[in-house]
Amino acid sequence: MALTKDDIITLPNPHLREKSSRVGLITTEIKAICDDMVSATLSWDVSRDHEVGVALAAVQIDKLYRIVIVRNDYEDKENQTFTVFINPEITKTEGKLIADYEGCLSVPDLYGKVKRYSKVRVKAIGLDGKPFRVTAEGFLARIFQHEIDHTNGIVFVDHIKDQADAFFHLDEDGKLRQLDYEEIRNNTILWE
Repeated sequence: MALTKDDIITLPNPHLREKSSRVGLITTEIKAICDDMVSATLSWDVSRDHEVGVALAAVQIDKLYRIVIVRNDYEDKENQTFTVFINPEITKTEGKLIADYEGCLSVPDLYGKVKRYSKVRVKAIGLDGKPFRVTAEGFLARIFQHEIDHTNGIVFVDHIKDQADAFFHLDEDGKLRQLDYEEIRNNTILWE
């Protein structure tokens, strides 16, 4: 049975703060997890008017494996194809640290302005078992840093915990509204 948006775990689930295990062999189970990740992301997409699910880490469906899926064309919500990255690692960061908005399927309705490198080099293994490398810039570089953080037990809010002006909410009309930091700072769902 295909997973849905309801199978995506959210904070305060402690598994989101755990490191994921490397994948040794690409088994039928691993391939099924990748399919489940895609179906959960697409189910989430349908439920959102102003957002698109661009990527997901396996931990977000409560599978502690170093697996990430990235949407092939995140500018087009109708494009429902993804690339699988098994055991992804950032091998090099380049460029400037740029603050920009991020959201997360595991942190519902919250956005943050997070500093990330503008360019990264990533190595991974594909579903076919072959290693490959990707150089990503701009938003795609941000996606990789965000998702690989998940495999290391880091959620985007961890980067901005002490930044009073970094937290936002997406309104029903699709506009970001800054949140009161006192409410965020004392939020027991976000912080242990």
